[in-house]
Amino acid sequence: MQLSQPQATPSLRQLQRVLGSLRAHPWLSLGALGSALLLVVAYAATPQLFRWAIDRGITEGNLTVVLQSAAGLVIAALARGLFNFGQSFCAEAMSQSVVYDLRNRIFSKIQTLSFSYHDQAQTSQLLTRVTSDIEQIRTFLSTSLIQVISGVVTLVAIAAILLVMNWRLALISLTVVPLAGWLMARFFSQNNRLFRQVQEQLSDLNGVLQENLLGVRVVKAFVRGPVETERYTRLNGELVATNMKTIRAIRNTFPFIFLVSNLVIVAVVGYGGAAVIDQRFSVGELVAFNAYLLLILQPILLIGFAAPAIAQAASSAERVYEVLDAAVEIRDRPQAIPFTSCGGRITFENVSFRYPGATAPALCEISFETKPNELIAILGMTGSGKSSVTNLIPRFYDVTAGAVRIDGCDVRDFTLESLRSHISTVFQETTLFSGTIFSNITYAKAEATLDQVVAAAKAAQIHNFVMTLPEGYDTLVGERGVGLSGGQKQRIAIARTLLTDYSILILDDSTSAVDAQTAAQIQAALDDLMRRRTCTAFVVAQRISTVRTADRILLMDKGRLVAQGTHEHLMATSPLYGAILESQVGTAPVLT
Repeated sequence: MQLSQPQATPSLRQLQRVLGSLRAHPWLSLGALGSALLLVVAYAATPQLFRWAIDRGITEGNLTVVLQSAAGLVIAALARGLFNFGQSFCAEAMSQSVVYDLRNRIFSKIQTLSFSYHDQAQTSQLLTRVTSDIEQIRTFLSTSLIQVISGVVTLVAIAAILLVMNWRLALISLTVVPLAGWLMARFFSQNNRLFRQVQEQLSDLNGVLQENLLGVRVVKAFVRGPVETERYTRLNGELVATNMKTIRAIRNTFPFIFLVSNLVIVAVVGYGGAAVIDQRFSVGELVAFNAYLLLILQPILLIGFAAPAIAQAASSAERVYEVLDAAVEIRDRPQAIPFTSCGGRITFENVSFRYPGATAPALCEISFETKPNELIAILGMTGSGKSSVTNLIPRFYDVTAGAVRIDGCDVRDFTLESLRSHISTVFQETTLFSGTIFSNITYAKAEATLDQVVAAAKAAQIHNFVMTLPEGYDTLVGERGVGLSGGQKQRIAIARTLLTDYSILILDDSTSAVDAQTAAQIQAALDDLMRRRTCTAFVVAQRISTVRTADRILLMDKGRLVAQGTHEHLMATSPLYGAILESQVGTAPVLT
């Protein structure tokens, strides 16, 4: 599913927001603008020096004027080099500063976006927006923006000079300006969507690449390399085809600008030559006028060449601000209070929940209450709502109806940071980061000592394995835990969770990749930890053998809590529980 694409906000309005961010870097912006203006002055002075050298020096045989003009031209050339460097340096520094802020803002926003947003957003789309789209904005700020500003200033300044020199000839020359402006405005209006499509197709291509990098073992195992290559090639071809459409759009616009520009040059040479012959115009004035004509055509062409980059930057700005403007569904209430202590009483009051975009509810009128230091197991068929229950406690999602309370207080009344800092979760899908085993275990508690890490690792039944490694806890973990088995990764994740200062512990099917004996050892260690510290634990599991020692088992079915009690109580009263137990000791287990 692609990210939402609001149509109400035009791309150019988002580009204006990018320009508004320049206010945070006034000196660099002023440096780039000032250098650009001084560069225009240096260019504007050059034709007048040629005019003076021809009319007052060469024509009148005055060598002093010729030498003075030559010295002036050298000074103007040095000034152009200096101001050109200043313009480029300040513009590049300004653009780097702006995109530095943008990258940080979009990364921070991604951290605050709710689980529901990430459930629907494509990772490849987000990656493209953070990388390619922001790079398009940087290119616009460092190059295209200055080209447009200096081009507009040059047009105004040179137009004024031409009108003073010869207003009739100036009017002939300036006919190219409104025509070029109309052609470029039409180019923008007709091709904005096309440039956005290029970025979206690039995201789709990156998505296929990302999937294949993550799933390369599956691709090789099922000999799907040729199929995946064909899929990538097809999307790559579609991207090339769309890029060619942008080239054709440029081809259909800018040759007309070049044609009109050349016709204007012919007209100026013809009219100006006749004026020189009639002695209404000097040779020096004609040379200067033609030089100014080239100066006025140059910014038109530069603006023309900048137009596609501006269109791409506008589309990219729209895509970037879609993320920055995305609503954060899970946020602190205005009067939220810190969650400082937990007595262990967690209450679900007629809780119903529907995932955003889903057609059916995941939970329907769930009600139960835990006691302090109670171990709660959640069991049920696949899709019965087990994980949905635990996701509501730390507010990864908010309830659709009802309330989740801790010690009588609605979890929505606590600040998110304080609430989640007291809840430790081991997710069903294990995530490890590049680094050492030690850094992965201490991810949420960087100040932890080696003794604390070892204690957590022993509880998670991973210490003995770590000690068999040559580097021990300093062993580097490959990307996403490559080189470790699923069970080893799960046990490292459990150790990471046990190291935190939790009041509520959630294990979401966290021992699914370990053998039954290891799972039992982990469960025994957890029982021991719970006896030594005050906490309430939720264990989502697929094996009854893992949860049979729980203080209470919640049995879920199709989003409803159909039974609860101890293992013995459910064996005696719940046919569904008996069926699940029978399936696990038979040959066809029904849980995943």
